[in-house]
Amino acid sequence: QVQLVESGGGLVQVGSSLSLSCSASGRTFSTYAMGWFRQAPGKERDFVAYISGSGKGTYYADSVKGRFTISRDNAKNTVYLQMNSLKAEDTAVYYCAAAQKAVVITRAVEYDYWGQGTQVTVSS
Repeated sequence: QVQLVESGGGLVQVGSSLSLSCSASGRTFSTYAMGWFRQAPGKERDFVAYISGSGKGTYYADSVKGRFTISRDNAKNTVYLQMNSLKAEDTAVYYCAAAQKAVVITRAVEYDYWGQGTQVTVSS
């Protein structure tokens, strides 16, 4: 069982930066691939970024490629999402998720554990 807690959301202006964190419980954090998803009101939960258990493999949605960076610190059981050049369309609740899979996974159904989400609002 893994418990995930996101933090770092807030209200920022277009063009600014924000960093999200996701802390995980448990002693086997490095065996979990991690993902970030987001869900805007009235829309489906969309994939944002993926990172492998070792941190060596990453993958991004086209909409955030070049602006967002996912990373992890396995010693701290934490995964991060650095978001730069934020746009109004990045406004959403951001969720981190965990899965014990060794392949890149971008579908929400492939993830086993989810955090409660953190709101990111980008104001123009």
